Amino acid sequence: MTSPGPTDHDGRMLTALVQLRSALQAVALPLELPGVDEQRSARQEMVDQLEDYVIPRLMTIDAPLLTVVGGSTGAGKSTLVNSLVGTRVTTPGVLRPTTRSPVLVHHPEDAQWFGQDRLLPDLERVRHSTDDPDALQLVASDGVPQGLAILDAPDVDSVEERNRLLAAQLLAAADLWLFVTSAARYADQVPWGFLKQAAERSTAVAIVLDRTPDDAMQTVATHLARMLASRGLKDSPLFTVAEGPVDADGLLPSGHVADVRGWLQSLAADADARAAVVKQTLEGAIRTLTHRAHRVAGAADEQVELTRRLREDADRAYDGAVEEIRRACADGTLLRGEVLARWQEFVGTGELLKSLENRVGWLRDRVVNAVKGKPQQAERVTVAVESGLETLVLEHAEAAAERAEAAWQQHAAGQGLLAAADEDLGRASRDLRRATERAVREWQQEVLEMVRTEGADKRTTARFLAYGVNGLSVALMVVVFAHTGGVLIGAEAGIAGGSAVLGQKLLEAVFGDQAVRSLAERARRSLDVRITELIEAERARYVRVLDGLALSSTAPEQLRQASRRVDDVRFSAGRGDGATVPGGPPA
Repeated sequence: MTSPGPTDHDGRMLTALVQLRSALQAVALPLELPGVDEQRSARQEMVDQLEDYVIPRLMTIDAPLLTVVGGSTGAGKSTLVNSLVGTRVTTPGVLRPTTRSPVLVHHPEDAQWFGQDRLLPDLERVRHSTDDPDALQLVASDGVPQGLAILDAPDVDSVEERNRLLAAQLLAAADLWLFVTSAARYADQVPWGFLKQAAERSTAVAIVLDRTPDDAMQTVATHLARMLASRGLKDSPLFTVAEGPVDADGLLPSGHVADVRGWLQSLAADADARAAVVKQTLEGAIRTLTHRAHRVAGAADEQVELTRRLREDADRAYDGAVEEIRRACADGTLLRGEVLARWQEFVGTGELLKSLENRVGWLRDRVVNAVKGKPQQAERVTVAVESGLETLVLEHAEAAAERAEAAWQQHAAGQGLLAAADEDLGRASRDLRRATERAVREWQQEVLEMVRTEGADKRTTARFLAYGVNGLSVALMVVVFAHTGGVLIGAEAGIAGGSAVLGQKLLEAVFGDQAVRSLAERARRSLDVRITELIEAERARYVRVLDGLALSSTAPEQLRQASRRVDDVRFSAGRGDGATVPGGPPA
């Protein structure tokens, strides 16, 4: 009798599982959060199991039953495998750790089932003895019945991490675990961790108590049976193999392994029994995958949420910097100190401020006389403005970087991101000073061009412009820096405010009220754009760190949806309790 081939249900399940694998691969867990290491491992284990076992097995449902022989160091796995096959097919380890490739023994007629695109596709197929842990050594032997394959895996408790990981990978790809332990090692913690996983996943498991002295056989077997029952494995067959001599080929006496061999042969001969074991393990693996996927999705949600909070922290710091710079550029703050002193030198504030009245022609002539021959003073004002703006931007950029860093330091994940960054994010970037100098100079040149263009068609001001275009551009900058009419504080308040008023009156005398308002607004917008671009470049350093995490805000929900689709297909076939692995002789 042959087992049924793939069904429409299998096709729909295959599609859903492929989508689940893609959804798992799309989930990133880069941030160091509590419990994240466990979920990273779980995610990788799930992807590996889908690729190594679940998807390939569903595609080749009629493939031989893969029995993976696993267990503790020194339990005698390789000797047991050789003895079951009846010839040496795998080399027992003498030195520990035993670093070697896994060995898969199959009937010659079943060779086509174990190509590179089948189970464990990441392992290279070889037909010769090798120590490469990335290779799967295939051995064809008539000692293995058709419909069954036996895989000798590395020790689950090997001192070599690579061996332990490979052992876990192979056990996750098994239709049936043949778990080997010994009278000396049966209570070890590590093997029981794997057996616990088997119980949780409903994986078909059989236990071999190996290397057991005759006088301890009953006691140890009874205790082991109780341990199995208490851990949800009471229906798993338990075999005992007495301690005995090995022959020149490293084989145990045939009678010592007769029960295990007979049970495997009967399982291989019964297509329904084999199908029941495959179904039990496969369905258990799929059910566990969907449950675990929701936990991974929850961990991904935490990553997305923390990334959002870190982004908001950086935005808050740099948005604040932009607003503070805008305020300082508009409330007269810059019309103090060096800028104020140079402006006063340029226009002679005292006399002109007293003479402000509606006699535009007189005022124009007065300004011409005041400005004419003072290009150096105009340049000094320009330099003072440039220095003031640069200082303003640099100070607020530094403060924003410090605030953003302090906020990120409140989270362990943020600390990790700061430490891993390729620059000190707690300081303004090294290029900011040069970028600011360039931006301010470009803005000043743009203001100069605005004034020149505005006055080009005004014949009445031609003489004035010929002598005072630099001075008028300086006046326009002064107007820009006091456009809000904010309350100035301190001894300089009246002088600075008056200077701004004077600058506006001078411009109005030449261009008219409406033109001055338009010029001031254009200059103000241009300055705002340039300053915003400078701060945005600083903010981008933090943004790049977060964007580099490659976190998708939709990935967690997509993973949940993929998991639900698998469950929908699974439930559509009807829920059953599943089969249990056919039992062996009583212990």
